[in-house]
Amino acid sequence: MGVDLKDIIAKNEIELAKLNGKAISVDALNALYQFLAIIRQRDGELLKDSTGRTTSHLSGLFYRTINLLELGIRPVYIYDGRPPQEKIDTLRQRQEIKDSAKKKAIRAKVEGREKDYVKFSQQVLHFSDEMLKESKELLRLMGVPFIDAPSEAEAQASHMCSMDPRVYAVASQDYDSLLFGAPVLVRNVTITGRRKMPGKNVYREVVPESIVLAEALAALGIGREGLVEIGLLIGTDYNEGIKGIGPKSALEIVKADRFDEYGIEERLKDLFLKPDVSDNFSFSFKLPDEDALYSFLCDEREFSRLRVERAMDRLKKGIEGVTRQETLDQWF
Repeated sequence: MGVDLKDIIAKNEIELAKLNGKAISVDALNALYQFLAIIRQRDGELLKDSTGRTTSHLSGLFYRTINLLELGIRPVYIYDGRPPQEKIDTLRQRQEIKDSAKKKAIRAKVEGREKDYVKFSQQVLHFSDEMLKESKELLRLMGVPFIDAPSEAEAQASHMCSMDPRVYAVASQDYDSLLFGAPVLVRNVTITGRRKMPGKNVYREVVPESIVLAEALAALGIGREGLVEIGLLIGTDYNEGIKGIGPKSALEIVKADRFDEYGIEERLKDLFLKPDVSDNFSFSFKLPDEDALYSFLCDEREFSRLRVERAMDRLKKGIEGVTRQETLDQWF
């Protein structure tokens, strides 16, 4: 879900081509959930093979990653590790919401309310351990690196962006990366294009956006700790926030140095300011394992072989391009 800062954080539209030659650390689960939400059949059902296995996430991961590689962008996918104890309650609440939405979706389908069915089914998105495992296997076969974070993926992605000069930005839909200290956040990287608005027969163009942390903080007139305080006042994955306080009023409270009046535990700040991250990370791109990829996608999950063949040529060219860039980086 993430912290809701859209009303106070200015965003700049960018062209993906501007990210050519740059590595970005991608919040893997965030991207995969987006694929599940938007890559569906006409009736709103997820893409599945004949055995009933979901393939929407694999389709999105395969084709969207190739799109990025073609643009000379080097995506490094970061997967969540063990969540902080403070997040357990949030996860439990999310499951309760999903359970309620699942019941509503089933009822809507029985009653023939297609729009309601699509709306509620998108709230039921569930990512199993098996789906996580196969997404990693797909990346491995493609030659695209991924890293398992010790805890929160966005924290690790932000840390890499801060510490490794090769990593230009964090790619995520959520704003949490800014609280974790990501120097640059890019949004809508993996879902660019014309998208249907949830619950409406209206489409809008989704374009990539860039947020530079230093510029955002300067515009707000606060420091990073102040941004974390705003997040805690309106609610994060670790706390519910204070009822009735939105981003704008939270900003006023922080600038007036009144955060301490609201009784939010100081330790919650450290979850953002001193997160559990690792310095022991490395990544590189490799040529894809073509035979294994055809087996994984076409033989086992019934992807169109013709379409995968066309994508394979693009994948190989993309990987060759980014590996040349990696070699150049070593000289500077």
